[in-house]
This record gives sequence, C-alpha cells and structure tokens, in this order.
Amino acid sequence: MGRRKSSPHLKYPCKSQLVVQAGLLNAANLARGLGVSGTTIGHYLDLMVDLLLVRRLPPRLAYAGKRLVRSPKVYVRDSGLLHALLGIADKEALLGHPVVGGSWEGLVIENLIAVAGEDAEPSFYRTSGGAEVDLVLTWPDGREWAIEVKLTLAPRLERGSRSALADIAPERGFVVYPGEERYPLGSDVEAISLPELCAELSSK
Repeated sequence: MGRRKSSPHLKYPCKSQLVVQAGLLNAANLARGLGVSGTTIGHYLDLMVDLLLVRRLPPRLAYAGKRLVRSPKVYVRDSGLLHALLGIADKEALLGHPVVGGSWEGLVIENLIAVAGEDAEPSFYRTSGGAEVDLVLTWPDGREWAIEVKLTLAPRLERGSRSALADIAPERGFVVYPGEERYPLGSDVEAISLPELCAELSSK
C-alpha cells in the first residue's frame, strides 16, 4: 500500500490560525492568504474543531439593543501545542512574543469551560462599538457569569468591559488575572485567580 500524501495546504491553516489566537475568525483573509476557497478553510476549521485542536467560541447574540459582532473567536486549545508550533521554547520567549496575551486568554478559557461542564454554554460578547467580555457562561436557568481575562498583576475594568457588563447584567462578574489576591473591582466585579475561579465553578 502506498504512503498517503497529505494536502499541500493542510499544515498551513493551523499555523495561520495561530496568528489570530484569541481573535475573530476571518475565513476570507485566511483563504486569500492560502490560495484556497472559503469553503476549504471552513472544512479545515471543522476538522480541527472535531479533533479538539481548535475551539470556535461563538458570540453571545441574545442582546438586541446594539450591533453585535457575529464572527466566532478562535483558539488553539492546547497552549503547549500553540507554543511548540510557534517555536516558543521557554517562559522568557513567551513573555516576549506577541501571542502571550492570547495564550493566557486561551488557557483561562479552556480551563473554565472544562470546569463549568456541559450544562454551561460558553460564548463571548462584543459590540461593533468595542464593548467586550472574553467569556460568558450561560446556564439553562438563564443565569450568567461574565469573565474578562487580563495578563497583568494590576487588572482594571476598561470602559468597554464595563459597558459590556451593563449590557449583559450577569449574575456574577470576574476579571481573571495571574495574581493570587482576590479583591473587588467595583460593586459587581471581582479580580480573581484562575485556580480560585475554577474552585468557585466546581462548587456550583
């Protein structure tokens, strides 16, 4: 039996995907860059999603009062794979790489979705005006948690995040950051570490 040849384009969609880690999917741009059709990009993305290599995070579209972004966000689900494909060998290299923020965001989102379980529907919220929350977890009874991810030891809520929280009106709001202290950022939002928020979710 002869050795099966892979498509000459098959290895490239994944690497192109890394450039927009934690960004909005633009299949048309990917298709133009690779010289393939948008339909082919869709097939590649579907395959990587099915293989659990890529997460396609859908937008939250329940709020009808503003113009909402409707494209999904995309993440390479395994941060180790992400770093390996980009040739990032150690922490120092990661901290100096443009993908560091997207890598942290993807790590946080993957862990929270896993702990929340299948009952929680994950999405993100973004308006055309720039209001955004990185992760919204919605339970069947309608309760929602809104989670923003920050790679800083002194997180603060920017105007776009505050506007998004006002739109969503979640039961609870959090900013996940790489520190250990838990403290309020306002009357309805807390700064919290990833392990502590995972513990909160697992105890629901």
